[in-house]
Amino acid sequence: MAVDVKVPAVGESVQEAMIHKWHKASGDSVKRDDVLLELETDKATVEVVAESDGVLEILAKDGATVAIGQVIGRLETSGAGAAKAGKSDKAAAAKVTPPPPPPAAAKAAADSGPVLMPAARRLVEEHQIDPKSIEATGKGGRLTKGDVLNHLEGGAAPAAAAVAPAKVAAPAAKGPELKLPQPQTAAGARGERREPLSMLRRRVAERLIHAQNTAAILTTFNEVDMKAVMDLRKQYKDGFKEKHGIGLGFMSFFVRAAIEALKAFPAINGWIEGNEIVYHDYYDLGVAVSGDRGLVVPVIRDADKLSMAEIEQSIAFYAGKARDGKITVEQLNGGTFTISNGGTFGSLLSTPILNPPQSAILGMHKIEERPIALNGQVVIRPMMYLALSYDHRIVDGKEAVQFLVKIKELVEDPTRLLLGV
Repeated sequence: MAVDVKVPAVGESVQEAMIHKWHKASGDSVKRDDVLLELETDKATVEVVAESDGVLEILAKDGATVAIGQVIGRLETSGAGAAKAGKSDKAAAAKVTPPPPPPAAAKAAADSGPVLMPAARRLVEEHQIDPKSIEATGKGGRLTKGDVLNHLEGGAAPAAAAVAPAKVAAPAAKGPELKLPQPQTAAGARGERREPLSMLRRRVAERLIHAQNTAAILTTFNEVDMKAVMDLRKQYKDGFKEKHGIGLGFMSFFVRAAIEALKAFPAINGWIEGNEIVYHDYYDLGVAVSGDRGLVVPVIRDADKLSMAEIEQSIAFYAGKARDGKITVEQLNGGTFTISNGGTFGSLLSTPILNPPQSAILGMHKIEERPIALNGQVVIRPMMYLALSYDHRIVDGKEAVQFLVKIKELVEDPTRLLLGV
């Protein structure tokens, strides 16, 4: 009896997936609930497990794009099927190994000279060179274009040069001849490789192009003095971690500051649908986190109702999920505003792109000590550039600038976040 392995439904809007990696091979014996493979959609990575014990037969390979409900493998649950699978594997292995060529055929192939690649054949015919006189370095003894060029540069005379050339006047004395530097690798050794674009990367590309083509994106910048937050964090980080079991980072300050700024400028927490503006009276903030397979934006729902510790715990939870490729579709859906911290990778300044259909995104950057003028004095302070990219169709420049100033004021005086002023 055979049990089909099908692509499971992973969300209402997901119609296809890509096989990221099979954890088992054809002919392997598997147990019920063993992880067979990982499927990658445009939103998340999903593990597919065995529904019963059996011997696996793979029908769709790694990298294949498959539809929801498609049969991608089978589990043979009977003993006869297992024996058959083992025999078929041995038969396939026997077919793969070609018999050695007869000695006479091998000698004839050697006498006929090397196999010429098309570009090499043109050069050989053009310069009338005997291909047997050229050392072949290509795969399987093939003669490449590089082999012929190296032969010509080495000064070998063409085979048909039987007629003595006409005498010409000796050239005037000149300096040493200049030659182009030659690559250190063997001819034909340079290569390239191709990998399928992941479903996540395809979806990211589609969304970025959609954002660029449908929104009027502008970016405004400001800078924030991080000294007050850094001093507060240094003073309380040990007690904070001891009480809540999580470190006190900078992101929770910016999440709280962004929520207060969104309350003051509600259009930035909304978006356009057709000819209407959709305002949201809740604050579901997306926080960009990086995993092995790219950037994802999980959503912290009702972030305005969470404490600083709960915000930090949510960010750490999603960061771990991203590293393990375990974020679910539900954890990525929605979001009314996004915060991205390129400073963790060393970015000093950038223009973040909108996360559709949202109307704005806040970009944080690297903290760097810089001289600034403060109260008539030049002082060194830890400064961070902030960037707000926004959809000018719904957000005016004045609102965008004031929004960023509001965040700057709250972060530079974090006690205002606690007092709500």
